[in-house]
Amino acid sequence: MESMVVLGAGMVGSVMAEDLIADDGREVAIVDVSAERLARVAERTGGAVRTIEADCGNPEVVKEAVEDFGIVLGALPSRFGYATLGAMIELGKPFCDISFMPEDGWDQDQRAIDAGVVALFDCGVAPGMSNLLAGLAAHKLDPCRAIDIAVGGIPRDPKPPWNYKAGFSPYDVVEEYLRPSRVIENGRMVIKEALSEPELLEFEELGTLEAFNTDGLRSLADTIDVPNMRERTMRWPGHRDLALAVRETGLFDEEAIEVNGNRVVPRDVTCHQLFKVWSYEQGEADLTVMRVTGEGDLAGVPTRLTWDLLDYYNPQADQTSMARTTAFPCTICARMIEDGTISEPGAYSLERVAARDDIVQKLLDGLESRGVTYRTTQQAL
Repeated sequence: MESMVVLGAGMVGSVMAEDLIADDGREVAIVDVSAERLARVAERTGGAVRTIEADCGNPEVVKEAVEDFGIVLGALPSRFGYATLGAMIELGKPFCDISFMPEDGWDQDQRAIDAGVVALFDCGVAPGMSNLLAGLAAHKLDPCRAIDIAVGGIPRDPKPPWNYKAGFSPYDVVEEYLRPSRVIENGRMVIKEALSEPELLEFEELGTLEAFNTDGLRSLADTIDVPNMRERTMRWPGHRDLALAVRETGLFDEEAIEVNGNRVVPRDVTCHQLFKVWSYEQGEADLTVMRVTGEGDLAGVPTRLTWDLLDYYNPQADQTSMARTTAFPCTICARMIEDGTISEPGAYSLERVAARDDIVQKLLDGLESRGVTYRTTQQAL
């Protein structure tokens, strides 16, 4: 049994460690710069997870920290994702990562192939499971004419004015609201502003949510040959207008400005302040909702395939829904790398393995055994 090490002891990384240590005989470690976060993991796991205090923002430090472990899992903030991916390929370590890096991880595919390394990136819920299900739609439908992804991690009990709290780093949430959105329309890539084209969507169990463009297609824009594809983020109504107002005011800008003789970066100040109101209180319930839809022909019949996820905070395990739904695909895939089910070298996301029934079933079954269920429907059009 391979030893495994998790980079990042935040909400997602800590759940990864808790899931991995459930395997009898598994050596698990977690690396973070924060002694406080590491202590929380040690307490929650009864000391079963080894803690390593190190600066995960430094790739050379990371390489030294993980050198003695068999498989590495990444749960770092997005700004560290690309450099960490490259460092693991250079080190020759199998790698599963959930960071929503601004760079294109697939740029390192050939490096990973040459090194003989399996390096899965965007291996969470969205991107991650959204990639797998989009790839599955493209595989099953012939032709597949459209794929639509809508996903959101939101509080179960929204409170104004934001009607939102962050299931992961507020810095990375803001990144979603800034990064231009790649959309495929009529076979061509179109670049649209994040937060653009808001639309109200209805869900039977939740009511009305608001969807808007974000850059969630990621590698799908290059790897899936479908003429119409988009990914949207969902929030409770009202949140998007506030985020847009803050952005347009310049409070998310990254260029330093002078205020009363001091140089400050507006985005740093804004994220610092937002963290106070966007952080979940202990035991506060969140939920994750996702709908992936593919339209095309199935056995010659125009058909819509839909995968729905609605997951809630787990009070027994004290795990947020966003942490659970993001961490578990990564830990399940790490085990599939370990047992050889996933063995193709390269740096890629899950759409590349969507045609593999064994991988798809292991992922869906593994998630369901952990209480995360994707409901599938098929409708003739």
